[in-house]
Amino acid sequence: MNKFLRFAIPFLLLVMIATAIYTWVTLHWSYSKGERAGYVQKLSEKGWLCKTWEGELAMVNIPGSMSEKFLFSVRDDSVANKINQSLGKKVALTYEQHLGVPSSCFAETEYFITDVKSID
Repeated sequence: MNKFLRFAIPFLLLVMIATAIYTWVTLHWSYSKGERAGYVQKLSEKGWLCKTWEGELAMVNIPGSMSEKFLFSVRDDSVANKINQSLGKKVALTYEQHLGVPSSCFAETEYFITDVKSID
C-alpha cells in the first residue's frame, strides 16, 4: 500500500496541475476575435455554482429575411450591465472565441463578449 501511495499521490498532483494550467490557458488565450452586429434579444444570468451571463444576438442581413442567432457568454458584470441597457437597440458586440474550455461552469458558449457599442 505504501508503494502505491508513493506513486499515486505525485501522479494525482501532476494531473491536477496539468488540468489547472490547461484551464488557465483556454480562458486567457483566444482563438479568434471579432465583432457581431444585431439586436440582443435575450440575456440572462445562469448557473448553479458558477454564474455567467448567457445571451442571444439576432443578426439580420436583409430586412424581411430570417435572422441568424449568435449565442454568447458574458463573464464580466459591467459588460452585462451595458448590454442590458442597450436591449432593443442595434449593437455591435466585441467577442473573443475560446476553444476547449473544459467546463460549462466558465460559460455555456465559446464566445466571450468583451465590449458593447451602440449603433445608431
